[in-house]
Amino acid sequence: MNKPNFVIFMADQLRFDYLGCNGHKIIKTPNIDQIASEGTNFSKFYVASPVCMPNRASLMTGRYPSVHGLRYNGNHLNKNATTFVEVLRRAGYKTSSFGKIHLQGFDPGPPHPWVKDDDLGPIKESWMNDANSYTYEDRTNYQKPGYFDIPKPYYGFEHVDLVTAHGNNCKGHYFQWLQSNFPDWEKFFGPENELAHNYSCRQGYRTAVPEEFYPTAFVEKKANEYFNAFNDDKPFISFVSFPDPHHPFTPPGKYWDMYNPDDFEVPLDYSSHKNPIPPMQKVYKDFLDGKDPVSKTSVFLAEKRHIQESMALTAGMITMIDDAVGSVISTLKKRNLYENTTIIFTSDHGDYMGDFSLMLKGALPFKSITNVPFIWSDPQNRSPKSSDSLLSTIDIAPTILSRANVKPYWGIQGVDFLQSIERKISFREDLMIEFHDNIVRFGFDKPAFVRSLISERYRFTLYKDQEFGELYDLENDPNETFNLYDNKNYSSVRSMLYKKLVNQMMENIDKSPAPKRLA
Repeated sequence: MNKPNFVIFMADQLRFDYLGCNGHKIIKTPNIDQIASEGTNFSKFYVASPVCMPNRASLMTGRYPSVHGLRYNGNHLNKNATTFVEVLRRAGYKTSSFGKIHLQGFDPGPPHPWVKDDDLGPIKESWMNDANSYTYEDRTNYQKPGYFDIPKPYYGFEHVDLVTAHGNNCKGHYFQWLQSNFPDWEKFFGPENELAHNYSCRQGYRTAVPEEFYPTAFVEKKANEYFNAFNDDKPFISFVSFPDPHHPFTPPGKYWDMYNPDDFEVPLDYSSHKNPIPPMQKVYKDFLDGKDPVSKTSVFLAEKRHIQESMALTAGMITMIDDAVGSVISTLKKRNLYENTTIIFTSDHGDYMGDFSLMLKGALPFKSITNVPFIWSDPQNRSPKSSDSLLSTIDIAPTILSRANVKPYWGIQGVDFLQSIERKISFREDLMIEFHDNIVRFGFDKPAFVRSLISERYRFTLYKDQEFGELYDLENDPNETFNLYDNKNYSSVRSMLYKKLVNQMMENIDKSPAPKRLA
């Protein structure tokens, strides 16, 4: 049999339970549901880190952020890092990406002032790489006419149609494409061009960008163009990566009012948590005091109506993604490419989306931001299956390499889960989630540094330099509403999980390069 193709559909900031196939009763996702009906739907798939850039780099490398080095947003993945896409490229695969990659920063603004250049010597960093190698996603490259030529292969991708940023205000190749197709593109942007609406939720914006020129449509169009023109005997791997439903909440056209906020429930308000840790209490106090969050990406609390509005707008963005997924799969089928293509659907992280009245994402690793969709539909067996095996983002790379019959590289940290599907067993007893913040927020007095352990039954979290921690019994408290960290009845459980987390941290150090001699 020919080597399989791979298409990885990725959403940005989509939590596990916001798909029809994962139990949502309102949001319409028939095309993604169809992928699940022809594949394995994993219910316990967790991110390596609950923020964009670190977790995307973990997907690409099969390694934890503390090892691959992209530990927090605004950094970059080292140009010398091995990605599984580059491995497949060297093994004869055609490689392509449409949409968001986000392995380099897209904001040219000043860095967060942790260390000033004046405090450093003639060499600024521990790695002596050319800093100019990490500006290819910078939005300033895309403010000129034409189509910016990213040097390739770009982390293994031979073909790149790039989208950066979020909502209706995306940049990258999308922005250049919009300008070339719409001479009057400026009339779409700015508060003066917002369409009338009666929503009042934070970051809800009714964009004037038509559906056919919205970033999701660009990703769909470029993927379809590529597959329609594909005429090669080589196998391929393609990322189809949407910048939605990440905030701001800007579904275009019919997707704006496709859903009614009144239809959405907010099952967990702030009072649902019996004993929140101090940072969560601080955010609640800020809410009561009317304080704004530190930045547009920072966690905040919202009242019920605003949460419902955000839910409805997010649902519209998700359904637009679903329509695009259906379009791309239809193209694959028309071009006779589908029958030998493994289809994957996932997200880089989730969103609190009203759990405990919180919005967006942050240092507290509730399952709403760490547990994301993961569906694997393999042409060898297109049949519906479900799995509760524990999986991590770092497991994607070694599994794809295994399925392609390509040997992995030394230092990869994920596990191949193909046998987990076939034998219905889990190869993980537990997994680790890392988080490093890049600014002070969410009630912390310094950028948060967090490690969590997820087991079949518990979630255990340590916060560096803090006296508080978290321990939840997921079997008896699946919504993580009662923190058992200081409960004396769970002291032995806490000690056991502490040891397991330390073991995870000790195991997952960088082991590359491999030793070549005894000494």
